[in-house]
Amino acid sequence: MSRLSTTVEPSPVAERPPRTGTRAAWLIVGCYLLGAVAVTGRLWADPAGLMQRGDSQDVNLFAWFMRYAATAVAHGHLPALVTTALNAPRGINVMWNTSFLLPGILLTPVTLLAGPQVSLTTVLTLSIAGSAASLFFVLRRWGASLSAAALGGAVYGFSPALLNSGIGHYHLALAVLPPLIIDALLRIITGRSDPVRGGAWMGLLAAAQVFIAEEELVFTAVAGAAFVAALALGHPRAVRGRAPGAALGVLTAAAVALLISGYALWVQFAGPLHEHSVLPARRPANLALFVDPSSNLLFHTSASEAVIASYDHALPEVLSYLGWPLIIVLAAAAIRFWRDPKVRAAAVSWLVLELCSLGGGRLPIRGFLLTGQLLPYHWLQGLPGMAQLIPGRFCLLADGAAGAVLAFSLDQARSLVPRDRGWLSGIPAAVAVLAVLPLIPLPYQTDPVPAVPAGWQQAFARLRLAPDASVLVVPGHLAHSEDMYWQADTGEPGSLVGGYFLGPGTNGEATFGMGGPQQYAARYLNDLWSGRTRQTRLALVRSAMAYWRPAAVVAVTREGSVLGHFLIRLLGPPTFVAGRLLVWRR
Repeated sequence: MSRLSTTVEPSPVAERPPRTGTRAAWLIVGCYLLGAVAVTGRLWADPAGLMQRGDSQDVNLFAWFMRYAATAVAHGHLPALVTTALNAPRGINVMWNTSFLLPGILLTPVTLLAGPQVSLTTVLTLSIAGSAASLFFVLRRWGASLSAAALGGAVYGFSPALLNSGIGHYHLALAVLPPLIIDALLRIITGRSDPVRGGAWMGLLAAAQVFIAEEELVFTAVAGAAFVAALALGHPRAVRGRAPGAALGVLTAAAVALLISGYALWVQFAGPLHEHSVLPARRPANLALFVDPSSNLLFHTSASEAVIASYDHALPEVLSYLGWPLIIVLAAAAIRFWRDPKVRAAAVSWLVLELCSLGGGRLPIRGFLLTGQLLPYHWLQGLPGMAQLIPGRFCLLADGAAGAVLAFSLDQARSLVPRDRGWLSGIPAAVAVLAVLPLIPLPYQTDPVPAVPAGWQQAFARLRLAPDASVLVVPGHLAHSEDMYWQADTGEPGSLVGGYFLGPGTNGEATFGMGGPQQYAARYLNDLWSGRTRQTRLALVRSAMAYWRPAAVVAVTREGSVLGHFLIRLLGPPTFVAGRLLVWRR
């Protein structure tokens, strides 16, 4: 047996823990779930009526996709990958959007019975607990003790990166599969898994991740490559000896993943409404975000809040924080226990992912600009499909690697202290716990979901439109995505003009919204509704209406309002008035 397999393989006890260990493991998972409920507790006070504060646009978008998936399943088929249910008559390519298809399909009963917001709160709670549990079981499989694995899992599942993503980016917060994919890869590389069976399992997991968050699959691939590289550099002969089996396993994984998701990927990259990307201009990364806590952490200051407020992204993109105590402990542990292959591999992956999160541009460090060529993402950003990635999101997987470093090094530190030393034997655990205390989160703040306007369902009952008939709703589109939430909540209308989505612009490059003159017309109608303008631009809207050809127009306004006067000049008197709505049948 090679040195690699003997040093990396966990003991039989870690592979098959005793019954008491199994009970303790499920108790730990129960604690994760209780912690997740505590973080989302304010949402559970009214799960159908409350959303997380801070990113209502994305919450509306995910609610729409939950309803979209549930409606398809209710009609006995899978969701279409190109649809005119949004952005009619052109439609959208679902695969280019954060469509969250797999969770939407699995939670169809909840969505149909209780509404999309209940499904989103459910999936958010399970994402936090499930992500922590996923890394916990992986760490146990690789020999970590119960307490060390529990702490490592908590660092991942309750990390600021994952919880901040959960404010609106549900697809990123659902980070259950990445640890399992990396575990499957390492088991193949180290010969602990049959190449074909292990590869098939890894391919199944990767395909599932495609229908949750493709972006996170890229992060997982980078993390896995870093783990494998660290193992290969430490044990080159053993890795070369296992190369044929490893290659077979990886090829099997690729074949299974493509068999399941290949058509969907073809639709995305070569099908209707596919896009191409260019590298966006991004501001340099801010190293202060690694050590300045945001206001959704228990331990924060007004000064740290000011740093976060000065950042050019909203809180769902503030993902770097680990805090000085944990960073120092991780760095010291990596140096001290570098000879341990598990610590070394996890530490290398953590460092690579954190460096990738800094982007590929110049990095300011105390007045000095570090050239982008010295950062790994600089060499990745030009690869196909990488341009639309947001580098800061690499921190999601970096926090998982940090949890692994902490767990494995904690066990190593304990082994250096004799058990008969009394309170001294508890020092390693105390240091580890103190290092993660700054990560303790506060519960999510909440806002009410967009209330369905009075008369909404009455209006559509009177309209009696065909299921695929498109409707122009004002306000709507981009900054006013409430109409998508109303559609998600009620199932009406079947098809919306405009919306908040990612699609190809007039030049084929990825852009938010429909692009072109129609987008200007939609924004103009929103400005009329909000009172930002009183200009009359009939020609612009008439041209857009000729393109949209909606079966109905529904405006949340009064006849005497600026918007009401404009629409009456454009469309004539409303067909009927329902509650707060003016309705025109076309």
